Amino acid sequence: MIKKKICMLGGYAVGKTSLVKNFVHSIFSEKYHITLGVKIDKKSILVNDQEVTLMLWDIAGEEENFTIPLSYLKGSDGYILVIDGTRKKTYDQAIDIQARVQKNMGDLPFVVALNKSDLVDEWEINPSTCSEMEQRKWMVVESSAKSGKGVEKVFANLAEKIFSDTE
Repeated sequence: MIKKKICMLGGYAVGKTSLVKNFVHSIFSEKYHITLGVKIDKKSILVNDQEVTLMLWDIAGEEENFTIPLSYLKGSDGYILVIDGTRKKTYDQAIDIQARVQKNMGDLPFVVALNKSDLVDEWEINPSTCSEMEQRKWMVVESSAKSGKGVEKVFANLAEKIFSDTE
């Protein structure tokens, strides 16, 4: 069986843990639980007719006084960069995180989960910000851990990207 290490990266409270819980267990909780360090889950999926186990590393979110330790990414096959659509600041954090990962780890495959699409009326991420992401050639999937919208697609797109980059 093929195993792939996937890291969940992003700012504080963007929905990384909720996306993993929705993907792995099909559940959503309104209660917020802070991630300290890293929590690991796994789920098997089919990619190009092969069973692949995704080892999901849910890493604590970045804050003003906490930077994601890049040592957590060692051996990673890719990552999901989560942005909270209701907080523009998390897009700025994502730019910084992606630049640091690329500088230190090289061109790891990644997908952006533009999260909290169930709250689109409250979004601070606007069409010009989305255009910026396009110009950066970021693969972006709108998602909602609450409704389930786009959750499977985020993980499937990353898995496909990992396999297409290795072929």
